Amino acid sequence: MIKSELQNRTKKFALDVINFVSALPNNPTVEIISKQLMKSATLAGAKYRLAIKFKSKINFIKKIQEVEQEIDESAYWLELLNELPFKYPDQIHSLLEEADNLTVLFGNVEKNAKKNN
Repeated sequence: MIKSELQNRTKKFALDVINFVSALPNNPTVEIISKQLMKSATLAGAKYRLAIKFKSKINFIKKIQEVEQEIDESAYWLELLNELPFKYPDQIHSLLEEADNLTVLFGNVEKNAKKNN
């Protein structure tokens, strides 16, 4: 997968999360989890954009690992939201699926970068 595709996927994931969170009910529990979710989902794309600018393979790999961590954290917050009484299973399912797919993709990017190092 080329860099621009991953940039687009991480950006779309962030926007999908933002739109999803905007539709959630307004209560203190959801608000706290939603903020964490939006933070991790948006940081994933921002960190990837930064990673592809690095000249050093070591810095690139470290930043890709951070991207993976942010996506995994996003999945965690989505799982928590899914267990609350007000559910949006279709939306959460598709976001979790994309988080899983992105985790695999970035795991492959990291593996390839280490192999070519």
